[in-house]
Amino acid sequence: MKEPTLVILAAGMGSRYGGLKQMDPMDEYGNAIIDYSVYDAKRAGFKKIVFLIKEQIADIFKEQIGRRIEPHIEVSYAYQELDKLPEGYEVPEGRVKPWGTAHAIYCCKDVVDGPFAVINADDYYGVDAYRVMYEYLTEEHNDNKYHYAMVGYHLKNTVTDNGHVSRGICITDEDGYLKSITERTHIEKREKTAVYTEDDGETWIPLAYDSLVSMNFFGFQHNLFNEISEGFPAFLDDAVIHNPLKGEYFIPSVVSHLIDSGKADVKVLNSSAKWYGVTYKEDKEHVVSALKAFRDQGIYPDSLWE
Repeated sequence: MKEPTLVILAAGMGSRYGGLKQMDPMDEYGNAIIDYSVYDAKRAGFKKIVFLIKEQIADIFKEQIGRRIEPHIEVSYAYQELDKLPEGYEVPEGRVKPWGTAHAIYCCKDVVDGPFAVINADDYYGVDAYRVMYEYLTEEHNDNKYHYAMVGYHLKNTVTDNGHVSRGICITDEDGYLKSITERTHIEKREKTAVYTEDDGETWIPLAYDSLVSMNFFGFQHNLFNEISEGFPAFLDDAVIHNPLKGEYFIPSVVSHLIDSGKADVKVLNSSAKWYGVTYKEDKEHVVSALKAFRDQGIYPDSLWE
């Protein structure tokens, strides 16, 4: 079996954050969340990282992030651009929004050659999350079914006081396998429950705080690239007609289809880790404080890469 790769989705431009949050330092030593993620992944066993970025930020990303990480672990780069589409398709006029997380993975197909995990660059997943994922991806499976994995979190630990978030709401069976995952793109925090809207706030639907959610920490076999590629044209055909400027091809949508068709199962991995993230600029203080507490506890050294 080939060694697993960690794919880090870092192509976002941080519209709600107000800048390139994937490179924003979260401590006095200049480390971003992405540094802590790679550090955790390396000590869990991962030996190769792929950064998925936009070409327009490649130089600054490699200077601020890549140069200090590359001496410690194998690093490759892939680029997510709007015009990386199947043959015969073009970007709709006026489209500036990325095509979504499944498209991001699609853009990595030439630099990943085995099983892989995928995470968001601006999410802190915790030490234990990488350990359980690496262990799963190095297990042998001797049947024809796709065996994937996901690290699950409770909704209450993933919402912010500072605005809305997007989360994949998960339903599992009694054995801990994912039955369904539904992307909710506008979830807000309330006093006793979260709520989401699908009509720009005209109506709000409650979501229990103990709901299991995906934070896009998945583990896949290499065969996912074929599935994404095969499903992409059908997505584009629909999006170009119904939502040409904002339609997105999400990982949860692809995974749900594979579960429903019986081609894949997805084990929801239990982890003792706590999630932190920076959707908005106002979230940064909370993350900085949490990482300092971890360093004070000895979970991380002050300087990750010396």
